[in-house]
Amino acid sequence: MISIVICSADPTELSKVSENIRHTVGVPHEIIAIDNRRASRGICDVYNEGANMAKFDLVCFMHEDIEIRTENWGSVISEIFGRDPQIGIVGVAGGGYKSLAPAGWYQLEFHSEERSYQNVLQGYKYNEKKELHAYHNPRNERLSRVVCVDGLWFCTRRDIALRFPFDGKVLTGFHGYDLDFCLNVFPHYKIMVTYDVLMKHASEGNFNKQWLDHILKLHKKWSYALPLTTSVMRGNEMYDIEKRSFKVLIEQMMRWKYSYWQIQTMLWHSAKTQQMPTKVVFKGFLHLLKLYLHILPFPDEQRT
Repeated sequence: MISIVICSADPTELSKVSENIRHTVGVPHEIIAIDNRRASRGICDVYNEGANMAKFDLVCFMHEDIEIRTENWGSVISEIFGRDPQIGIVGVAGGGYKSLAPAGWYQLEFHSEERSYQNVLQGYKYNEKKELHAYHNPRNERLSRVVCVDGLWFCTRRDIALRFPFDGKVLTGFHGYDLDFCLNVFPHYKIMVTYDVLMKHASEGNFNKQWLDHILKLHKKWSYALPLTTSVMRGNEMYDIEKRSFKVLIEQMMRWKYSYWQIQTMLWHSAKTQQMPTKVVFKGFLHLLKLYLHILPFPDEQRT
């Protein structure tokens, strides 16, 4: 039996997804739809309320712009959790590497089949692209172990949701909650991606400055524990990924008009890592200084 929690902002979308759930879930369930149009609370607070309201042992958190295509998906999920008590989260898209450099669950700039795991029909709301079937299963598995999953849809055990509540103090909006929840759970339980549940997601997400503001808050909290991986990393691969990721991030932050001090603060927070040498962060400082001196020269009196 599954409790399904939805943070709702559109009654039409909610009606559609509720009907879709009733026709596909295949097991006793409840839909806990919390209308967030007027209160406009952050999704963390809404999801915590839903978890506390849930009656069943499994809780599924999902967006309302989803259409699930798999029949009896509730049975699939129940069987996954039932087979292994060490499984704590199951999603349909996730990353096998969570970088130290602030980013989402997967670094699109450095595509690797070994670090992306997903089975989603991806629609597009912000870009003029055709729907695509994002299927990445590099090891041909039924389940792939990952560090974190995408928040479009994921299930967990109710006791885990209550033990590791979403952090509404740090993340007050609608971004980063999925990563934060997974980073809390990762040291204690397995996080998995299943390929046996297929759904269409109508939106690719809007990865703008507001999104990055929340990711920076998330990384301030978690940098000491990053990077994390469930994928095989060869030689200096991890160092090379981080070095390139910091360079790309610094350049993006400059384009989005973050100040020198904001970018420097991000790097200082990253230097808290206990998982790899901080020389990679020092490389980021050098890259920032070189770009800043070239694009925005200091006044002569500041150079002396």
